[in-house]
Amino acid sequence: MWAQHIYWTRLAVNSIVGGLPDTQATLNRLLRNPEDFAAVLAPLYGAAKAAEFAKLLREHLTIAAELVQLLKSGNTQAAADAQKRWYANADAIAAFLAGINPFWSRQEWQKMLYEHLKLLTEEVAARIAGNYTENVATNDRIEPQAYEMADVMTEGIVRQFPSLFQS
Repeated sequence: MWAQHIYWTRLAVNSIVGGLPDTQATLNRLLRNPEDFAAVLAPLYGAAKAAEFAKLLREHLTIAAELVQLLKSGNTQAAADAQKRWYANADAIAAFLAGINPFWSRQEWQKMLYEHLKLLTEEVAARIAGNYTENVATNDRIEPQAYEMADVMTEGIVRQFPSLFQS
């Protein structure tokens, strides 16, 4: 799911920045990612907690799309506001995850999410500037970082629910 998250985020960024006709369809697919997470988390944490995570992740994606559009248009004041909301959302996601799994640290999630936001901001800036070599190189750094988040999530779930993973 984290791989899908970054895959569709990259495509959405490229579509928004490029003004491509597939922008809305790509954003719609990207916004399915929170529901995919919720479907996996619901059997473990219940429908309400899974829906809460999906809401936070949807906000993350919606703010990101807004931020890309603002940066593309050069509206730096509104972009700065969106970026503050984006980081506050990352804080909320980190606190939420730490609250549902004792093996997930708020600080660790916050660090990973901040790194995710930093890298995505760099990727967007390179795309807007037309520096495609840097844009691709940044994406090469985003992928392993997303897998790190996936590993932390998986390890926490296995540690919290070991009976589900024993044969």
